[in-house]
Amino acid sequence: MTMHCSAPGGARSTAAVRQLVGGTPLLEVLYRYDGRERRLYAKYESMNMTGSVKDRMACHILAEAHARSQLAAGDTIVEASSGNTGIAFAAIGAALGHPVRIYMPDWMSQERVQLIRSFGAEVIGVSAAEGGFVGSVRLAERFAREHERVFLPRQFENEANVRAHAIGTGPEILLQMEAFGRNPTAFVAGVGTGGTVMGVGRALRAALPEVRVHPLEPANSPTLRTGRKAGSHRIQGISDEFVPAVVDLGRLDRIVDVWDGDAILMAQALARQLGLAVGISSGANFLGAVQLVEEQGADAAVVTVFCDSNKKYLSTDLCREEPVRDDYLSSRVELQGFRAVR
Repeated sequence: MTMHCSAPGGARSTAAVRQLVGGTPLLEVLYRYDGRERRLYAKYESMNMTGSVKDRMACHILAEAHARSQLAAGDTIVEASSGNTGIAFAAIGAALGHPVRIYMPDWMSQERVQLIRSFGAEVIGVSAAEGGFVGSVRLAERFAREHERVFLPRQFENEANVRAHAIGTGPEILLQMEAFGRNPTAFVAGVGTGGTVMGVGRALRAALPEVRVHPLEPANSPTLRTGRKAGSHRIQGISDEFVPAVVDLGRLDRIVDVWDGDAILMAQALARQLGLAVGISSGANFLGAVQLVEEQGADAAVVTVFCDSNKKYLSTDLCREEPVRDDYLSSRVELQGFRAVR
């Protein structure tokens, strides 16, 4: 299935871009947990245009903005991002002929910064003293107030973010699970903007009202539980210091948490043992799904998202030896293989 993403025709339209966004494979990952045969399902989102799930949201937001005359030719796209969203807007903005300016905490991986700049976008690093991620949002808003012809996607509060997954990712999962002869029993995803978990959850529950939908966050930094920045973590792209406006915890099931070191070890195992080059948040999502499979039993059909590839993490702890702790789950997982459907 191709995600619906359209804008006015011509050489600078999303008609071509949309062919590179969505329709990603669904993997059935076979593994043993404490020696017991198990399986879970994951969307392989590195197959998108710039290699992450955020391409879906960026494409849909820009398409809606064009359709509603909120974004005109030559307008500058300005956004705060911890990485993948900035890369997506930079690339799709370039394809549509828009200048792009991204505000980003200055501790994000250098690969993220270099990729954004490679698409011709401007990156403004924001230090912890300047407010980190919250400061990035504030500075993006200030730039928009002080300059004309600026479009702010406002990914954390824009319902188009949720709609992107409600009409794209969610229906894809339902069709692909049907190909495996299964109905999803649960969905879990780390919360960055919250668009994925809210949008996929909406689509799955419209078809299967009893399906459980779980947000995931780092155990090191329980922002969703506390409602504010709490602690620090290494799972770039989720738990960005506040609870996004598009997230309605009252519509979701319990919060699942994963230690960042455990997520790193799991992502390393997926790459080394199965050849699945995924980022740290994908390792976290995998372990969140493992927890839900154990809760629901051997017949569970738990779905999650492998958000991006490992290429944006080469300078991070993902590519270093990570200590194993007794309370980690990754050491109890034996990966066996995977099947895939488009």
